[in-house]
Amino acid sequence: MQTNHLFVYGSLLSGFTSHAYEYIKKYFKLLGEATVQGTMYDLGEFPVVVRENTGRTIKGELYEIINPHEFSFAMAQLDDYEGLYPEEGEELYYEREAVDVNFNGNNISAWVYWYNRDVAGRPVVESGDMREYAKGNK
Repeated sequence: MQTNHLFVYGSLLSGFTSHAYEYIKKYFKLLGEATVQGTMYDLGEFPVVVRENTGRTIKGELYEIINPHEFSFAMAQLDDYEGLYPEEGEELYYEREAVDVNFNGNNISAWVYWYNRDVAGRPVVESGDMREYAKGNK
C-alpha cells in the first residue's frame, strides 16, 4: 500500500527536542492530532506501541509529505532512524506498516512504526499518549 502520510506517537512528536523531529519538519507538514488502534507499553525509559486489537487507542500526530517526489528518500531516512535495516548482529526493534489512522473523524492511510519485540509483562500505558506519559515520568 502506498501513502504519503506518516503517523507519529513518540519522540517524533512536535514539541519534543529530537534531531529526528527537525528532520520531519523539513520533509513533512503537520496536519494535526490523530489516533490509531493499538496498545502503548511502558518499557521503563520510553513507551512503545504494538498493533493489537484490544480496543485501545494511540494518540499522535498525522503528517503529510511536502514534496511527494521526496517521499521515498524521506521515509528511508526515518527507516534508518527507527532501525528497520539493522547491521549484522543488531536486533530489529520496529517495523513499518500502512494502517488506517483516524483524523478528524475520517480514516486516512498512514505509515506507522510498530514495536516488533516482546512486551509480555510490561505495563500498559492506558492513556496511549506519549505526552501524558512524559509528564508523569520526569
